[in-house]
Amino acid sequence: MLPTITIVGRPNVGKSTLFNALTKTRDALVADQPGLTRDRKIGRGRIGGRDYWLIDTGGLSEEGEPILEHITEQALLAVQEADCVLFLVDGRADLSAADESIAQNLRRFNTSIHLVINKTEGLQKEIVSAEFHRLGFGEIHAISAAHRRGIDTLMEKVLSAFPQMPPENSPDGIKVALIGRPNVGKSTLVNRMLGYERVITYDQPGTTRDSIFIPFEREGQLYTLIDTAGVRRRSKVFETIEKFSVIKALQAIEAANVVIMLLDAREGMTDQDANLLGNIVDAGRALVIAVNKWDGLEQSQREQVRYNLSRKLHFIDFAKIHTISALHGSGVGNLFGSVKAAWQAAHRQIKTPRLNKILQDAVMAHPPPLIRGRRVKLRYVHQGGHNPPLFVIHGNQVNSLPGAYKRYLINSFREAFELDGTPIGLDFKQTKNPYEGHKNTLTPRQRKKRQRLMQHVKKKK
Repeated sequence: MLPTITIVGRPNVGKSTLFNALTKTRDALVADQPGLTRDRKIGRGRIGGRDYWLIDTGGLSEEGEPILEHITEQALLAVQEADCVLFLVDGRADLSAADESIAQNLRRFNTSIHLVINKTEGLQKEIVSAEFHRLGFGEIHAISAAHRRGIDTLMEKVLSAFPQMPPENSPDGIKVALIGRPNVGKSTLVNRMLGYERVITYDQPGTTRDSIFIPFEREGQLYTLIDTAGVRRRSKVFETIEKFSVIKALQAIEAANVVIMLLDAREGMTDQDANLLGNIVDAGRALVIAVNKWDGLEQSQREQVRYNLSRKLHFIDFAKIHTISALHGSGVGNLFGSVKAAWQAAHRQIKTPRLNKILQDAVMAHPPPLIRGRRVKLRYVHQGGHNPPLFVIHGNQVNSLPGAYKRYLINSFREAFELDGTPIGLDFKQTKNPYEGHKNTLTPRQRKKRQRLMQHVKKKK
């Protein structure tokens, strides 16, 4: 097992900056604003040939806002899960009562604690660390996370307490991103799928700000759930932090294998939901649609919602639609079957002879239309990629093939190979005319014959 290291500290001391430095990523949002990180964020790092898991936490504070109580609870859970804790303090600020309170809380856990002073660039370690010796944690590490100074020395000291482990090969499994507008229940659904309170849920839009990657296993299958920030219409996004959160959510779509699009049954399908679905289809991701808060509707309302969804989702007829209640758990278990089936369909490898047999059958049943008096010819097809499946079709005049016939071919492939849950891409290759650009050279006898014919034509005129 790789060691698990948790970063804790009060708000705005540089925890997320250190997380990005140790994982060599930009996964954690960083801005000059306290309270940006709220949920635990897990990443994997490697320094000096040693691998480790890293957990970023929200800032611990004594203020009485309800959301801060959830943040503190998540941070303390991360300390319980850790093999080691990096207690981060601000070297450019005096020792505060909040630092002393955090230190007192950390001593309750049977976990190795390293006191790390951040933002020490341009300062002498002895002077900066003098005041923090009062916390009583022994050796003090002085670093600058923003400038990547002192980090390697810190991690060598931290990792020396753990035995050397052989490199692990830990695949992420099926990456599943939960996408939707704010307050549709994404974090509640994540907790329900995991079976415990992993991410913060709160009756306030915008509680989740970053994309949270959570690996877990179910019935022998590895998954990585990605909880994302709610995406609102661009005109409704004013805060800079929320703009970054939206970018993270859209990046999560690109990182996922399967996307669960969460809709609110009470509000139905909105224009913003349609925009999000368009982004998912454009990214070529396998898709499962979950209609949440279904338990609170009357039967007549449910029929109305089903009718509206069938009318508005006609352009995504390949996605399985589930009606669920993330709060009470009804229908949530069925999502895993659809997610796995969509992932398998997106990664299916199909042999070329089978593809060509289906193409021939489709052409025989409904021949391509005439273009400028000539029939479009579809000669052969082969698979050009997966996730999503891409089929490359070669033929004549294929660039003029109507969209309706392309959809007919997609439906034929989907039905024949059971490619439900994933979009299908078609790439058409125009067969090159071997005589294009080549002029036929006439023999002397042919030239004389042509001249005689031209004179005959002129006499008739």
